Amino acid sequence: MNEFVTYQSEEKYAVITIVNGKANAINHKVIEGLNRGLDTAEEENKVVILTGQNGIFSAGFDLKVMTKSPESAKELVTKGSELSLRMLSFPQPIIIACSGHAIAKGAFLLLSSDYRIGVEGDFKIGLNEVMIGMTMHHAGIAIAKSRLSEVYLNRSVNNAEIFNSKQAIAAGFLDQIVPESQLMETAVKVAEMSSKLNKKAHAATKLKVRKPHLDTLKKAIELDLLSEISIDS
Repeated sequence: MNEFVTYQSEEKYAVITIVNGKANAINHKVIEGLNRGLDTAEEENKVVILTGQNGIFSAGFDLKVMTKSPESAKELVTKGSELSLRMLSFPQPIIIACSGHAIAKGAFLLLSSDYRIGVEGDFKIGLNEVMIGMTMHHAGIAIAKSRLSEVYLNRSVNNAEIFNSKQAIAAGFLDQIVPESQLMETAVKVAEMSSKLNKKAHAATKLKVRKPHLDTLKKAIELDLLSEISIDS
């Protein structure tokens, strides 16, 4: 797709991989690559496996972009929110093979997919925005509300609590964890099982189930465009 996102097409699924430095940071190029990958998967009518690098799924938005100016931060956050909206309404199942740490937007991608497989171990998963001085944006709250219980919503969004892989299942960021050596093998099994779903029924049911959350997210993105988004030191 580009130098930051790769696309590998298999018979029943496609693997989209984020490859952007040690933090696997999400910038404009990564979002552009992810959207291109989703375009291709949609054209090929394939289940998606989204993954990262060994030990790191993504540490979130590129802080160089986020701290450049409030305008720069808003632009990147908006594109990230629009990506989540697309993922949550994507016609094919999206499975995330969470290859390690998933922080901030990395964790929001987990909350924007259909099935999440993590790696056993002391990996950090959660929403650290308040910890680093960012008032949580409306879209982030909307995504979190749609996938986390009230207890974990407050612990995650208000308190910036970070969880290990096992805790992340209880919190709602992951569905299961496996040894690192079994991550892609398990993701492929889930993808192949998901490919047996009736595609039309899956797409229509997903939109029906998520309609209230998708409507709320669309409104939240509009509210964020009217708000200042920045990271305070």
